Amino acid sequence: MPKPEFAQRLAELERLADLLDTRWRIPGTSIRFGLDGVASILPVVGDTATACVSAYLIWQSARLGASRMVLLGMAANVALDWAVGSIPLLGTLFDVGFKANRKNVRLLRRHLERQPKG
Repeated sequence: MPKPEFAQRLAELERLADLLDTRWRIPGTSIRFGLDGVASILPVVGDTATACVSAYLIWQSARLGASRMVLLGMAANVALDWAVGSIPLLGTLFDVGFKANRKNVRLLRRHLERQPKG
């Protein structure tokens, strides 16, 4: 894949993770949240919907060359986010703090930076 297209797809994944996890800030605080935290107000249903979007992020990471171990780590983050996020009230607080998609983009970026340049 040509470098400009590669960088563009990575930037798109970062924007998606931002939308899901850190798009807005609670005024007067440094606490950031995104659609994942908002959707978790509807336990199970909201978390399932955002987990599907997170699965897209993982699928795109595989297409960008993430290793099997990175993909498994990403899937574990999403599974934990879904499981705990589905608990009423506690899950919403967890979603605001855990930020699985931001973690997953960091995992992807770290993996890609370690790859030999060619």
